[in-house]
Amino acid sequence: MTRYETLDFAQDGPVTRIALNRPDAANSINDVLARELMDAASRCDVAETKVVLLTGKGRFFCAGGDLQAMARSPLGAGRFVKGLADDLHRAISTFARMDAVLIVAVNGAAAGAGFSLALIGDLVVAAESASFTMAYTKAGLSPDGSSSYYLPRLVGVRRAQELMLTNRRLSAADAAQWGLVTEVVPDDTLAERAEALTVQMSTAARLSSSSVRKLLLMSFSNGLEEQMEIEGRMIAACAGSADGQEGIDAFLNKRRPEFA
Repeated sequence: MTRYETLDFAQDGPVTRIALNRPDAANSINDVLARELMDAASRCDVAETKVVLLTGKGRFFCAGGDLQAMARSPLGAGRFVKGLADDLHRAISTFARMDAVLIVAVNGAAAGAGFSLALIGDLVVAAESASFTMAYTKAGLSPDGSSSYYLPRLVGVRRAQELMLTNRRLSAADAAQWGLVTEVVPDDTLAERAEALTVQMSTAARLSSSSVRKLLLMSFSNGLEEQMEIEGRMIAACAGSADGQEGIDAFLNKRRPEFA
């Protein structure tokens, strides 16, 4: 296990597990956590990793930016927040563009940048007690952490406007209905369900999963023909790979595939 001050980080073969670990501060993001999350994300962006599980320790998933740290910084709030946001954004960019599947297990309240972090998962499992609120404008701030990119794509501009301007709080059930999370489970089964998904994704074909992530990420910026051309190239690369050959053979012979 790699030691960080604000994160638990463990790599186990194709699986990397990350837990935000500032429970006494509601896992709020200070400069150290943002910097360590950026470093942790870079460690996930390797060929050996097929799935990353991100969650929080304690009662909260993440309460957003650490306002006390912002107020105390000798740099001034503006410079401090810009540095924090830069590191957080590098982390999110790496998570978004790595080949590994990202699973987010939302164990409690997700506010501000915590809400933003929850949005970036490929698969998002929320405990029934989890809640979601943007919270930025309540503190006189504006959204960061990629929320202005992901949120309107997930729920539409009108609902994104409502969440960002009014700070409406969504329950886990609301979030599922709005399409923000993949599924909601009882609190005491969250870890078990997240782990089951992690194991499932760790046995999937890596190139196939990474191709899905890349295709969806670029689908809003490409035209139809450009997207289809990339689809053709990616499916050809998958079909020609060892995992692709294994998957095709397993399907034809009615057996379970054994991907690398």
